[in-house]
Amino acid sequence: MGKKISYWFLLGLVAWAGILLLRRNGIYIPFINNHFTDLITVPMYCYLIEYMMNFLSYDQWKPDLKFVLTSILYLSFLFEVLCPKMSDRFTGDFLDVLAYLVGGMIYYIKSD
Repeated sequence: MGKKISYWFLLGLVAWAGILLLRRNGIYIPFINNHFTDLITVPMYCYLIEYMMNFLSYDQWKPDLKFVLTSILYLSFLFEVLCPKMSDRFTGDFLDVLAYLVGGMIYYIKSD
């Protein structure tokens, strides 16, 4: 049948939920709030797309380097350029783009 859900993906969801819970309670840990969430964004995005593609098509599709790099560009543009222009809740930060890049490369290297 389809690919099983990765424990790393589930761990990322738990980490994300924990970070949201901390934020709602007014607890901000600078590195985690500023860059860790961005570091896991691209791997979680790519994994989710991979899982959906394999589940829907019963195939063994894997994101290639072009897909990962395009995802990094897309998410960087969306969250670091477009969203900050639309809302004060978002801030454009080059270090976030770097975190997307590092996370994407870790995902690509580990998925081979």
